[in-house]
Amino acid sequence: MDEGAGAAPLADHGSGRRVTARRPHLPPHVVEQRERRMRADGTAPGRPVPDGQETKELLRGCARDVVDVAEGIRAVSARTSTALFSPALTVSARRRPRTGLAAQWALLRALTTRQGLGGSAITAPRGVGHLLGAAGEVLGRESLAALVAVGSLRLRIAAVLADHPEFVRDPGMRRLTEAVTADRDLEAVRALRALFRDQGAQRALSGLAPLMAELLAIRALLDEDPKNDETGWALAAGRELSADPLHGVSAARLANLDRGEGAAEAVPLTDQERQVIATEGTFLGFLRNIETLSTDGRILLQNVRGPDGVVRYVLQAPGMAPGRPRNDSPQDFIGAWRNLFMPDSPYTRSLLLALRDYGIPRGADLALIGHSEGGIAVMNLAQDEEFCRTYRVTHVVTVGSPVDNKNPADPRTWVASITNQHDIVPVLDGRGAGSAFDPHPNWYEVDYTGPTHEFPLCHMIHEYIEHLRTVVPEARLRVDEALAPYRGPVVRTQAYQLKDRANPPEGYPFLTLPTASLPTAAGPVDVPVRYYDSSAAHLCFPVDADTARTLLPDVTWMTPSRLGRHALAVLSLYEHRCTTIGPYAEIALSVLVDDLWRPRPYDVALDLLRRVDLRRTGRYLLSLAVTSEEARVVAREIWGQPATRTAVDAELTGRRIDVRSPDLGLTVDGRLGPGARCPDADWILYGRRGESTIRTQVRTHGRLRLHGGGGLRLRLDTAAAEPLAGQLRRLGIAAARPRFVLTCPQFMLHRSAGAVLPR
Repeated sequence: MDEGAGAAPLADHGSGRRVTARRPHLPPHVVEQRERRMRADGTAPGRPVPDGQETKELLRGCARDVVDVAEGIRAVSARTSTALFSPALTVSARRRPRTGLAAQWALLRALTTRQGLGGSAITAPRGVGHLLGAAGEVLGRESLAALVAVGSLRLRIAAVLADHPEFVRDPGMRRLTEAVTADRDLEAVRALRALFRDQGAQRALSGLAPLMAELLAIRALLDEDPKNDETGWALAAGRELSADPLHGVSAARLANLDRGEGAAEAVPLTDQERQVIATEGTFLGFLRNIETLSTDGRILLQNVRGPDGVVRYVLQAPGMAPGRPRNDSPQDFIGAWRNLFMPDSPYTRSLLLALRDYGIPRGADLALIGHSEGGIAVMNLAQDEEFCRTYRVTHVVTVGSPVDNKNPADPRTWVASITNQHDIVPVLDGRGAGSAFDPHPNWYEVDYTGPTHEFPLCHMIHEYIEHLRTVVPEARLRVDEALAPYRGPVVRTQAYQLKDRANPPEGYPFLTLPTASLPTAAGPVDVPVRYYDSSAAHLCFPVDADTARTLLPDVTWMTPSRLGRHALAVLSLYEHRCTTIGPYAEIALSVLVDDLWRPRPYDVALDLLRRVDLRRTGRYLLSLAVTSEEARVVAREIWGQPATRTAVDAELTGRRIDVRSPDLGLTVDGRLGPGARCPDADWILYGRRGESTIRTQVRTHGRLRLHGGGGLRLRLDTAAAEPLAGQLRRLGIAAARPRFVLTCPQFMLHRSAGAVLPR
């Protein structure tokens, strides 16, 4: 694609000029209509007023002057408040009440009356003065300084409206602006709700973006909460926001959002991605690389051989992923929020680790390019003095990023910031389209009005690329001109997967085991078989011991364990959501059996005190139904269990138990009652393969609970399938309630390979 298509000649942009660009090549009839439309001051849009200045620049200049006056008034208020509550004046008032009290009264009137400074002693030290000032603001009395600052913000809004006449014509936007500037909270809320209802949330957010900083500042200065004043003053005066710009996101809370240390792992690009990754260093080529990476947690590092033959390095960082916060990647909303207000974050640390692994020589030239959250992260790197001593950061280019509250540590670094005025994300740094202040006179800034107004579409990297081609081609040319040392062939490309933390293997340490591969009819299977996410319910029924004995293999040395006059039958219901043999559900019927060589009374109770590998008793599997073919093959060939494949629908994660198998004609449902925590239930399972007994160890890790069984009921259809149905009927539990139930809504387990016993 020809990047110069439709490009206008390069404008004479100084490095510190803030550019407001509009779509070129307007149709003649549109130009004629604009020429005919006149403003209230008698000038046409875009034409200079009589003194040679454009209206919007004149308004911004006036806003700067007015806020300087407001800052002066605020400083006078602070000095007056300090004098009023100074210890020397207090002591003087006690010693000479006539003159001392009169002086205090005069200062108090000057500070708090409407004819004076407006009623706020909030700048006083904590104590009576602070409480008086807070009470005055809560009662709705704004200070003179705040009212003057609001006047400056209204001038800034007028400057924005000069660029966006559509806001004046939109009744919803006009109603909201008037309500906020007049401090009519209820009307402002109604106007905002109507705006969202009529235009939809995306259009409303996009429409508010150019005015967002000004409206927030006015709201903070005029509301009754004195804690918001500092935010309002920062927005009005163009200062950098603190770490708590929205009142409630403190530095401590932001630190709590930091969920990890950051990690980076080199990963290969797919064949399709390698075909579209730029092979030559250009501005749009780097942005298209970011678009190719998408927002799946990857960044890109490239070596570019410049026109002078020197190899330089380019870091390309995408923005945040949409949706809910992700634990596996720093490219999410929480990571972006922390990136914005604190220089240290998982994203920033992950970038450092990627750069270290990539092997960039110390002192090498490095360009940083980022979109959205990626732009914030690369600016965090650029403002790190140690980082700038390690590498020579020559260029930082951000697209759609709120970076006005950051500064590179190296004053030689060339910085460009490109934003769409309808993109709400860049406004988060507190500097809106109407700002009269330029905190970075040496930056190259482009704040344009693109044809895409809907958010989040106007924030997408694809839209910015298209706008740089067609709407603001002079900005693309200017950045390409600055990146001339990086214009050359790409000699190396490496992608890195960023993570919140260096995560241990899944299931660590419980499921971190040595494994061996065993052949089966379904293919090789690693044992132990590991279950990463399972749920279970074990329904325990007292049954007649003699009847249970008839269901066991016809050998003399296998007998059911007796608990009094009864044996114990267990109907186990499992839902395995993640395993090494695939997800499946299972229904298993088993009977507790004694030691196969030396059975002793109550061995099962003593075995609970032993490790599972030392136990002599266990559960013999009478029937097993599973929902996958691989699970059936593994159960039969490795564990010697009589498995059949059937359909099972299981819900075991809540207090409600619901397991149904139409093929088996079996239903278990009901609600669990109160339960008590108990130790993990490790098991020994017995099966048969030919003339041998197979012993399998099952180890579990989860929160096992013991419940009464009165809330659950087992039911069988009249045509229920054998063998499970017949065994349940012979045990007398076909329509019974269990004596007790062991449940675990979420746990891990692993099952060893079956050991062949000579019995």
